[in-house]
Amino acid sequence: MAVALVKPKAAPRTAAQKPRGARKPAVKKAAGGGLEMGKLRIRISAYENKVLDASVKQIMDTALRYDATVRGPVPLPTGIKRYTVNRASFIDKNSREQFEMRIHKRLLDILNPNPKIVESLTNLSLPSGVHIDVKMM
Repeated sequence: MAVALVKPKAAPRTAAQKPRGARKPAVKKAAGGGLEMGKLRIRISAYENKVLDASVKQIMDTALRYDATVRGPVPLPTGIKRYTVNRASFIDKNSREQFEMRIHKRLLDILNPNPKIVESLTNLSLPSGVHIDVKMM
């Protein structure tokens, strides 16, 4: 005997309800009356993985110095950009060279950061070639 699964219909949405993809605000009110931040999501990318790992360690040490909870580093997939060029400018079409650039990426989450952590991370000097994206969530 075959069983048919039936999906229940959703109730019609009114204009006062939030859309389904709506998020909660990133800044919440703490019990003591102060403001509490959700988390800092830091994406770090670089061409060299050793420089990247040293930068991640420096960021983690800075966050842990101020008693922050750190999740990560989570290694993200390495982006590879490949370029193919002709070796000669005129005759040999079949003779080509291939080059590639690898972009290594890591992800860090700092939970409930206080203003001291944010200030110390902005004053941090990292090596050249390291790109950082910081989001408040």
